[in-house]
This record gives sequence, C-alpha cells and structure tokens, in this order.
Amino acid sequence: MNMSENRQPFTEYVTKANRGPGNARAAWITAGILGVLLIGALLFWATTEGQLRGLEPLPAKLQEAKGNLAKALAENQKNQEQISELQAQVADLQKEKEKVGQTAKGLEDEMRSDLESRDVTISNLKGKLTVNILDRVMFDSGEAAVKPDGESVLRKIATILAGHPELKIQVIGHTDNVPIRNRFASNWELSAARAIAAVHFITEKAGVDPRRVGAAGYGEYRPIADNSTAEGRARNRRIAITILPDELAVADAVPAVKPDVASDSKPKPAAPEASGSSVK
Repeated sequence: MNMSENRQPFTEYVTKANRGPGNARAAWITAGILGVLLIGALLFWATTEGQLRGLEPLPAKLQEAKGNLAKALAENQKNQEQISELQAQVADLQKEKEKVGQTAKGLEDEMRSDLESRDVTISNLKGKLTVNILDRVMFDSGEAAVKPDGESVLRKIATILAGHPELKIQVIGHTDNVPIRNRFASNWELSAARAIAAVHFITEKAGVDPRRVGAAGYGEYRPIADNSTAEGRARNRRIAITILPDELAVADAVPAVKPDVASDSKPKPAAPEASGSSVK
C-alpha cells in the first residue's frame, strides 16, 4: 500500500480546520489588540515624558515663590512698624493737645484771679484768650500815653505771659464812634497809637520778647456795645490784648529772619495795622 494513500482522517480534519477563515479572523483580532496596546503604551510614554518635562521648571518657580513670600512678609513687617509709629505719634499729639488745653485753662484762671475787675475783663473764644482793658484805666481822653494804672495792668499781664513763651500777643486798639478833635486825624490813628504805646511798654519796660507781639488799630469799627449810650461808648473805648497759640497767630507777610548775633541792635516790635475796613 502506498504511504500517500494512507489517510489519517483526524489529522486531515485538523489541518483543514487550521486553514479556515475563522483562524484568520482570530489573528486579525490579536493583531488589533496588540496594536491598540502598543499605541496606548506609546501615548502613556509620551504623556509621562511631557509631565516629567513640565516638572523641570518647578524648583525654580518654587524658589521664586519663596522669595516673593519673604518679600511680602518683610513689607508687611515694615507696614506694621509704620502703623505702630503713626499710632505712637497720634498718642503723643493727643497728650500734647491735652497739655496745651490744661495750660490754656491754667492761664485763663490765673488771669481771671489776678486781673479781672470792673475795668478789666477776660474772655475766651475759639482758643483766643482776650484781656479787655477800658481806656479810662489806660489813657486820658483823646491821648495815647499809658497812665500809671495802665502800666500796672500791663506789668501783671507781662509777668503772667513770661511763663508762656510759646504764646503770641496781639494788642488791638478800639474807640467809640465819636469823631476825634485833637492832634489825631481820626479814631483809627488814635486806636493804633494806643495799641503801639501798650506794645512799647510791655516790650521795653515789662520784658516781653518783641517777636511775640503785634499791634493793630480798628478805630470805631469793632464795637462790643451800643455807641448810642454813654455806657456803651465807654465799653467800646478799650485795649484788647489777645493771647493765642502760635498756630492761630496771623502769619507774617515775610518769613522771619534770625537776628544777627553780632549786631547790637535790638529786635523791633512788629509794625501796627492801622486798618479796620470791615464794619461790624
């Protein structure tokens, strides 16, 4: 018998089966799965690689963030120190304000105790302490020479003010509305002359620093009483000495200049205002 003719039915069946269309389909599926896996692996590798590259600048960014944080903390500390300093300044200013208020109250009480009388009155308006002296104490009628009684009052005022060198002094002359009939051209001139006479006395004979003092004359234009009565006219004829802190004093028209140390000349009193343009 020929060997080729010896058939093995089972082997032949298996061989045919292996060559069938079902086997080809399985191979394609396997290849597809492998391809998908390969693509997935490539994508995973690419993603991981990108993430790793993205992590490279992180240390530098972290260092920069730390630097910014340190800078912000330092700035915050500086701000806190400035706030504390400003709070301390506010507290100091408040204490200074209270001290000034107590000083002003003490000065007013002292003046009322030593000066106030029927002819000398004390008033305090908006931080301006004013001593009003009737002209019958200070001057003879129509004259500008200070009388002995007026000198006594001015000396007392100068003595009190000697303990308060930070305060400024404004001496203001006032008259009634009766026209003047002597060597003065008008009540303006008379009021200014009387103010200047008082300034000369307190600076030259009572020891007040002339740089603290100013003079003005308002004539009849700042009355405090009715000029239609004799009593009212008497109240209007007065010298008003206003005492006020430096910040409330009228600013000088020109900056103050330090006196020449080598000069023998004394500082002169401030020039008077001889005006009273607004009627009140």
